[in-house]
Amino acid sequence: MRNRVYLNWFNYINRGLIFTVLAIMLFGNLMVYSATHVYDNPYQFLQKQLVFSFLGLAVAVGFMFFDYNRLRQFIVPFYVLNIFLLIVVFFIGKDVYGSTRWIPLGFFNLQPSELAKLVLIITFGEFLADRKGDIKEVKDWLIVAAHVGVPMFLIMLQPDLGTSLVLLAIMLGMLSVSGLRWQQALAIFSIGLSVVFAVLKFGLLHEYQMKRILVFLDPSIDPTGVGYNLKQSKIAIGSGGFLGKGLFSGTQSSLGFLPVRYADFIFSVVAEELGFLGAGAVLLLFLALLIKCISIAKSSGNLFGSLMAIGIGSMWLFQIFVNIGMTMGMMPVTGVPLPFMSYGGSAMMMNMMSVGLLANIYAHRLK
Repeated sequence: MRNRVYLNWFNYINRGLIFTVLAIMLFGNLMVYSATHVYDNPYQFLQKQLVFSFLGLAVAVGFMFFDYNRLRQFIVPFYVLNIFLLIVVFFIGKDVYGSTRWIPLGFFNLQPSELAKLVLIITFGEFLADRKGDIKEVKDWLIVAAHVGVPMFLIMLQPDLGTSLVLLAIMLGMLSVSGLRWQQALAIFSIGLSVVFAVLKFGLLHEYQMKRILVFLDPSIDPTGVGYNLKQSKIAIGSGGFLGKGLFSGTQSSLGFLPVRYADFIFSVVAEELGFLGAGAVLLLFLALLIKCISIAKSSGNLFGSLMAIGIGSMWLFQIFVNIGMTMGMMPVTGVPLPFMSYGGSAMMMNMMSVGLLANIYAHRLK
């Protein structure tokens, strides 16, 4: 009898999703070790990343075994708690590289802006599903602007431009499958363009953020300062060639030319050491992951579940595009991590919670 119960649950699990995520995560751990094995303590970052990975797996399993529709009862507490944590950061937050994004908990530094992504996916999904995806009234659009704008504004103040833009990508992805008309899309695009113009015109960005944008437009203006990371990253990717220099043999990473190589620039290490083939394999795994998001959204049979699956897919698509783009100089350096691969506990936890939620939506597709 017990074996039959386990067999039934096994049939409910989306094995393709689980195997794809595990493959990316294991590959990410390997590359984190490759990027840091020359340190005095070669296992320091790998050990922590493995702990984050196993804790993430436990959290993902926990997110599989309940009816995700019950989340709709807790939308207001989720949203209020997240806003509270985003405000608390300004009072007791830990400052790293000029940004205050983390709440020190002793054993772990919590990054509320990572949690904000999943909270937005759940709460905005409920908002759209409650209206059956049909937003016509001006007051509804004002609610949309406040719903997304408040956490975006708080995250920008940290300052963390990259994560605030992830929230915008999640909103647009979810709106696009909820019947967004082309006139509404044009209006949102115009408003967004006006906001970007105002931010640049009135100098609302921090000096280093402005420099990153200017370096993106012209990499030669500060090759030893703000443009140093980008220059070293492009050298690493270009020197990898077709087959790469070999695992643990990347000179840009092991000799310390590439800063923060275990986090935001982990893709540069992959391209340098494993070449075009290794980088292509990573892209194929991410493509398989995004296809899984779409197929789960289509099979959900529940608008709330479909919207959350698309929100998760939109979040990952934007982060993959921006992270890899910035390592190659195609996007400004904004500190957006590569899902499941960049070093970091909060990001790993949030991504694994998203995996658990996706698996949950798939398991309940026939109910």
